[in-house]
Amino acid sequence: MVVDTRLFHWEYEPPPVEHEVFRVEGGVPLRGEVAISGAKNAALKLLAAATLTGERCRFTNVPEIEDVRVMVETLRDLGVVVDHPAPNVYEVASGDVEWLFVPLEAAAKMRASFILLGPLLARFGQVIMSNPGGDRIGRRPVNLHVDAMRALGAEIDYRNGYYFARAPGRLRGGEIRFPNVTVMGTENAMLAATLAEGHTVIRPAAREPEVDDLIAMLQKMGAEVERTAPDTIEIQGRRRLRGAEHSVVPDRIETGTFVIAAAVTGGEVILQGAPCDDLGAFLEVVTRMGVQVACGRDSIEVRGAPRGSGEYRACDVETAPYPGFATDLQPPTSVLLTQASGRSRLHETIFEDRLEWLSELARMGAALDVIDSHHATIDGPSRLHAATVEIGDLRAGASLILAALAADGTTTIHGAHHVRRGYENIEGKFVGLGARIERLAEGTVTAPA
Repeated sequence: MVVDTRLFHWEYEPPPVEHEVFRVEGGVPLRGEVAISGAKNAALKLLAAATLTGERCRFTNVPEIEDVRVMVETLRDLGVVVDHPAPNVYEVASGDVEWLFVPLEAAAKMRASFILLGPLLARFGQVIMSNPGGDRIGRRPVNLHVDAMRALGAEIDYRNGYYFARAPGRLRGGEIRFPNVTVMGTENAMLAATLAEGHTVIRPAAREPEVDDLIAMLQKMGAEVERTAPDTIEIQGRRRLRGAEHSVVPDRIETGTFVIAAAVTGGEVILQGAPCDDLGAFLEVVTRMGVQVACGRDSIEVRGAPRGSGEYRACDVETAPYPGFATDLQPPTSVLLTQASGRSRLHETIFEDRLEWLSELARMGAALDVIDSHHATIDGPSRLHAATVEIGDLRAGASLILAALAADGTTTIHGAHHVRRGYENIEGKFVGLGARIERLAEGTVTAPA
């Protein structure tokens, strides 16, 4: 592939975003049933895995979210055929990829585009990747991904904001030792190793359910990949893989979000298709706080205490890689902590900027103190009130909706478009539970009388 390097000196200007706001009238207990969508963090990696073969792969239970749309658009730009024959169904055929170049536009929209490094390099022997973007929740360097590819024999240069990667001949299996647990780093290494020559061992390998879902898909494709210990994945490379069909696992982060929604509004909600077994650390915390949770075979029933009753108990929360408390569930859980009696302590161990959104929660009446980039305290119970607030990232956006549902009055939340990245029809699901929420174009919202 010959690429004119002059392409990499231009200044990228992102396309205009359709800015939106949520308007939420709080104080309504949520009641009813809600269906949990497929996991964002699994679907994106599965779509990338489909580029490991020229045969057709079919995925069901794919969430209809912005990040999936961006990944599909990126694949099509590469020359991959992606069909969308029905809602939540995608079919991918990666015959001859025409353009092994993932531009800054895709990377700026979604950090997960970097997951294409491993499969494209392994199958086609070369790829050019932009340094990725994503949510502004702290540094998430991709050097671990690059080092993993180099451990498999890849040659990678970085210049002008792009990684130029090539594999002389075929990637070679080897031992990949990460300095710390990295979910997407584990997945990228695993995807590359499936077509590498020889045996690969990955330690410490991330243990998230979405990683195991990717392993299950790869096994259907004929890959010899297995989790041989809780923190170890081993792969025997194959020369080629076949097409397969796979259903995306339910989204445990969306599940946790709706558990909190029922709890903070004093509602009663049944979550259908909910992955109870994947939420052990989270459910242990919320039940310790006093939320009534009952797990069925594929459902979770949640009953919250009456709003403002002060029945919830304060609890300390420390995030950790799976099976610990998920960092993506820390923001919604922080909303519930505002309704607990006593002082709760937050220790965010994963991202150094994840607590920044708490300033918006404070605008709604939460009594909290951000001590530093990794620690905060929340005193409760607080009576949350309506305010005009701003979404800074995906999980903070969903959490501000939860705070608005629990607050008195009508809250306006700017930056609603961030939530589209990871939640399928979130306002529709809330409306189905009795919430009073609507999504409007920026500029059409006036202050409530």
